[in-house]
Amino acid sequence: MVEAIVFLDGAYLSLISKNIGNGKPLVFNIKIFGEQLALKENLICKKIYYYTSPPFQGNPPTREEENKKKGYDKFVSKLRNIGLNVGEGRCQKIGNDFTQNGVDTLITIDMIGNAKSIKHFIIVTCDTDFVPAIEDVKIYDNVEVIVYYFKDFIKHSKFSMSDHILDVCSKKVLLRKEDFDNSRLTN
Repeated sequence: MVEAIVFLDGAYLSLISKNIGNGKPLVFNIKIFGEQLALKENLICKKIYYYTSPPFQGNPPTREEENKKKGYDKFVSKLRNIGLNVGEGRCQKIGNDFTQNGVDTLITIDMIGNAKSIKHFIIVTCDTDFVPAIEDVKIYDNVEVIVYYFKDFIKHSKFSMSDHILDVCSKKVLLRKEDFDNSRLTN
């Protein structure tokens, strides 16, 4: 079998998990999840990149912010200990809203950086910001890019997305509950 790299947008994956779990996040093994996606495509998962941002920390951080950061640090440490490559952006607070910054850039850098050695990528995202990078690795490095995405088929929902990313990828696959069930944690 041929090797692949799996790129997981953690925030997007979390949204999908909560939606499929009817508001409660599914409990699943992220490493097995990525490996299972590759196996579905008859590929061997060589690496998994997981992208996230630490929770916002005020100056000084509140006790709640400190506790969230401790939980986050423990989570990221577990991911690294099981062999995942973790890319960390930053969390920015604007008014009462929190946004991730830098994650898209990290994914793009890793895609382009790996395109010379691996010719199959699986990316879990819905963001059209990746279209130029996907086009670049397909054209210049002959990489096949498979996008896994989620739709709830509700107009103007948080899962509404442009077909642009779907059209530029070599293959598009709709994520289903079974994809998570195949990698469930059993504690």
